[in-house]
Amino acid sequence: MAEKEGQPKKTTLARTVKDKWRSKHWYKVRAPGLFNHAEIGETMASEPEQVVGRTLELTLQEVSGGADIGKAHIKLRFQIDRVSGENVAESRFIGHDLTSDYVRRLARRKRSKIDTSLRVTTKDGVEIILKPVAVGEQRLQTRLRAELRAKLRSLLTEEAAQRTAPEFVREMLQGELGKLLAHGLKTLYPLKKIEIRSSIVLGAIADEVPQVPGATPAEGEAPPGSDLSAPSPESGVVPSA
Repeated sequence: MAEKEGQPKKTTLARTVKDKWRSKHWYKVRAPGLFNHAEIGETMASEPEQVVGRTLELTLQEVSGGADIGKAHIKLRFQIDRVSGENVAESRFIGHDLTSDYVRRLARRKRSKIDTSLRVTTKDGVEIILKPVAVGEQRLQTRLRAELRAKLRSLLTEEAAQRTAPEFVREMLQGELGKLLAHGLKTLYPLKKIEIRSSIVLGAIADEVPQVPGATPAEGEAPPGSDLSAPSPESGVVPSA
């Protein structure tokens, strides 16, 4: 009798779990206009509001569909900002990192590595936290390292102020910014390599978040200029193959 009485409960539980999965939908995740609205993954949820705020990480080579050959060491971070259209989640660019093994290869033995961190503001008012790394062929004196670090920070501030956020991000990811910085520092010392090893975009880049009627806004979205914490790897988003 006890077994027969417990059987309906198991059936009800199984039906409940099955119904929950049936109520979920797949949402395609698109990159912002800065990356040509490329499809970068999929995520599942019962309601559109549930996908807002989820994060996704892909390499620049993956986002470009293989067009940027040799850019697999650049990891881009995106955050779903709203849902527009039918089961389409729009994301915005929130920063990047270089892979740790790539950074280690830059600073080999008997080379000097200069690290720093600063906040810059672009021509259109977007604030970005930058963490550049510069590498010299030889071990440099402490005084010269300090001069190079100060000049590097000054150049980055100037370059950001002369460019809009989309322009600055493109130059940063494509390596053009590093070449400009190396040219500006060569009067002090000809550095071998300068890279932006990490960035965090504070707020939203203007052409990435157009006002779409009926779009679901990000809950508790940080306004431009406020701190944006690093995204969690447990994002619930599946990258595109």
